[in-house]
Amino acid sequence: MKRPSLESLRILAACVRSGSFVAAAETLFLTPAAVSLRIRTLEQDLGTPLFVRRGPRATATEEAIALATRIDRALGEIDLALEAFHHPRPLIRITAPPTFAARWLAPRLEQYQAAHPDLAIELDVSTDMRSGNGFDVAIRTGSGPWPGWRSHPLFPVDLMPMLDPDQAVRRRIVQPADLARCLLLPHPDWPRWLREAGAPDDGRFQFGAVDYPSHELNADAALAGKGVALLPRSLFGPMLDAGRLVAPFEQALVDADWHFALLHAEETRQEPADLVAWLLSQARTGEDSARLAPSDPPRFEASAP
Repeated sequence: MKRPSLESLRILAACVRSGSFVAAAETLFLTPAAVSLRIRTLEQDLGTPLFVRRGPRATATEEAIALATRIDRALGEIDLALEAFHHPRPLIRITAPPTFAARWLAPRLEQYQAAHPDLAIELDVSTDMRSGNGFDVAIRTGSGPWPGWRSHPLFPVDLMPMLDPDQAVRRRIVQPADLARCLLLPHPDWPRWLREAGAPDDGRFQFGAVDYPSHELNADAALAGKGVALLPRSLFGPMLDAGRLVAPFEQALVDADWHFALLHAEETRQEPADLVAWLLSQARTGEDSARLAPSDPPRFEASAP
């Protein structure tokens, strides 16, 4: 079978769509004879008739209708591709730490993308602030400030012990001192949480040897029953709500570290600014707003690079 030309396939689709060679010729600015010749050549290339001819009338076969439908769909995709080429969608490139990206940002970005179909969004996961230079919006956790960026505080890091429900029952975790029956997965803020929770400072607590590099890996270890993880409720609340993890104590450690949305100091485009404003509104609705620190969030002026 000889591969037909795209123009012949376009003429076939027009004939099936319009219902006659004459009507198709008018829409294509061709003569009916030229259209009829194209269709006969196409039938020869494909090795099968596409129309049943009865005098001056030609009726498309079922196979021709099915082929024309797919051709119309493909031509529509080509039109969209050309439109996108000539009028590309605005692109926002975002970088965020892996756990924040997976647990908080990605589900919300889906909502934002659905509400802004003409906007393209790319998400990269990274904890290296230097990688933010290739992005329009950066999500970072810390106490700031970040030179060259305008900092917009989202919500504080709110750490609390979490563990597998079976472990909590088996170890009879009722008071902070009971955590001595468990292995505490390494985190630099454990001493402070234990102190503020009123746990005895007598060295009875045991800490794991493996220091996992992310909250996500700490949570996986806790789910596997390997110990108690100190995790942010603002990111792992859904796992608590689903009963996959339990938090035996209401005591949350809220310190100077916050999650920030950062914009380049010299950014002038509206799209990144609108996205950051939307993220701020998301951080201040529902449960997130109820978990904000009792003190005011830090405020930073934009610094020159």
